[in-house]
Amino acid sequence: MEEIRPILPKYDLKVLPRGKNSFSLIRGTQVVMTVRDAGDIIELSYKSKKYTYDKWYTKPPHLAAMIKNVLSFQESEKGN
Repeated sequence: MEEIRPILPKYDLKVLPRGKNSFSLIRGTQVVMTVRDAGDIIELSYKSKKYTYDKWYTKPPHLAAMIKNVLSFQESEKGN
């Protein structure tokens, strides 16, 4: 997902491809988030919770913005 690559260094994250339809964002050896294309939906796993988004409405720029917001919130929580 090219839309999120520019922010990854800010959070010390790397993309780990997980096959044809999914990838994980990792920090060191820890998986922070996994995103998977599951046909008509996009599944996002974050902190042991799974969120689903209808692919018809969730275009890549919208999904990228949501991922950025989750990462931003996570990092602000770590500082508290």
